[in-house]
Amino acid sequence: MATKAFQKVYTKLDAITKATVSLRASGVSNDELATVDGRLAQVVKTKGDLVTLQVFAGTEGIPTNAEVSFHGEPPTLKVSEQLSGRFFNAYGKPIDGGPEVEGEERQVGGPSVNPYKRRQPSELIPTGIAGIDLNNTLVSGQKIPFFADPDQPYNQVMADVALRADVDKIVLGGMGLSNDDYLFFRHAFESAGALDKIVSFVNTTEEPPVERLLIPDMALAAAEYFAVDKNEKVLVLLTDMTLYADALSIVSNRMDQIPSKDSMPGSLYSDLAKIYEKAVQLPDGGSITIIAVTTLNDGDITHAIPDNTGYITEGQLFLRADSDTGKVIVDPFRSLSRLKQLVQGKKTREDHSQVMNAGVRLYADAQNAKTKLENGFDLSDYDLRCLDYAKDYAVELLSIDVNITIDEMLDTAWRLFAKHFKPEETGIKQVLIDKYWK
Repeated sequence: MATKAFQKVYTKLDAITKATVSLRASGVSNDELATVDGRLAQVVKTKGDLVTLQVFAGTEGIPTNAEVSFHGEPPTLKVSEQLSGRFFNAYGKPIDGGPEVEGEERQVGGPSVNPYKRRQPSELIPTGIAGIDLNNTLVSGQKIPFFADPDQPYNQVMADVALRADVDKIVLGGMGLSNDDYLFFRHAFESAGALDKIVSFVNTTEEPPVERLLIPDMALAAAEYFAVDKNEKVLVLLTDMTLYADALSIVSNRMDQIPSKDSMPGSLYSDLAKIYEKAVQLPDGGSITIIAVTTLNDGDITHAIPDNTGYITEGQLFLRADSDTGKVIVDPFRSLSRLKQLVQGKKTREDHSQVMNAGVRLYADAQNAKTKLENGFDLSDYDLRCLDYAKDYAVELLSIDVNITIDEMLDTAWRLFAKHFKPEETGIKQVLIDKYWK
């Protein structure tokens, strides 16, 4: 970024930590960018004239007399239709060999859309994954995370959702992606011929962790351009928010801030909320829907990152391996979409919520039967039928590799009910049984 001619250059650092430098400077604002010894940095704290800068590439080798110049503005992104189909780094610079983007320069990380301009979400976003569409239906303008153990194929699920979702634009924010993950996303989008509607911002494991902190702001600045300016339905995919939070803790720990729960900074809730609250349904039809991945440590959802996330978002999608079938499924007991009732039966078929409830209740009965079996109790005929049903239900409806329409999901569920149960055992209203029972 070009420095202005009248900029003041400072050459005396007061303190240097592994991620930050501090100096005395006047007229400096929070989030402002600066150059420290040729490296990009950002103001993270001001106290009187004492300014603390986070150096994205780390501070190793920076001398106490390093040159520091302030840019006078926070990070920006050039926005235009030219963003489509492109891959960028955390600073919004192309990493795909293509030309620089021409367009209007917008500040990133600014305030969210005015609450007066928000509408209640009411548009369905189908993903083709039955564990989502049938049981935890997504709505445009929603914010929802995947909770997954690190060994789950969550990036594959994200790519599937991206390629199947009925939206105008997809913005991927990849934080701490391995090179293989980056190439996987790129290949998946290119081979599906969907590159023209996808914009990607990527920070890989080879790049400084602190750079990850810019990725969500860049991704959401692009999303707001397409949703607010172009009235488009935009889906934002953020992976992995745990690595984002880890980068936050690196900076706060090196600034000697007293850590909160699980070594996370005390500002974790507001840092995450600032990102998730960008989800919005606008009155003119544009929307930003945010699906993020939060990886868990040994399935621990009480850790500060998933715990805070749960308070901010409108549900969660929980991935786990099903021991009976070997499939990765969207767990119906630990997953939740708090907005699904806004579209179920309104934008989907009349039998949707009844079929969903019956399907999950019968699956719960199968888990009870399994517990009885493990404890040496005799199983009833109903118990045995529930166990058979649970295997079919996991393979045909809960598994993440199922890709069918919502009507096909409902028809599949009816077929499974008829295969394993009598109509009265499902608890579904008679009027729907008369119409749909196979």
